Amino acid sequence: MKAHLVRFGEIEVEGESYTHDIVIDGGEVRKRQKKPSKKYRAQDGHTPLSGEEPIPWGGEQLVIGTGVDGRLPIMPEVEEEARRRGVKLVAMPTEQACEFLGRLCRKDVHAILHTTC
Repeated sequence: MKAHLVRFGEIEVEGESYTHDIVIDGGEVRKRQKKPSKKYRAQDGHTPLSGEEPIPWGGEQLVIGTGVDGRLPIMPEVEEEARRRGVKLVAMPTEQACEFLGRLCRKDVHAILHTTC
């Protein structure tokens, strides 16, 4: 699947440009619904990825692009749920995550990509 971090705050997936965090679920792209995680912002100074968000658990692995500088916090409950489901959690800065996704077939992509920090 073709994905590219264009610049801070903008990502391109399969030729489509997005200026917000995205979720890719079996190749289908949607906006990340981070509202459920906002209540944890004070803990980290940044809205983390929490288990209260709709996470695309449908594959064997979940790729998390942690932002330009790799600063997206991932709450322990997400890591625990991945282990419980037998899903390999792959977290790396978003630019590297995009390169990683380029090696996967669209239908096999389950990812959350943070476009800032």
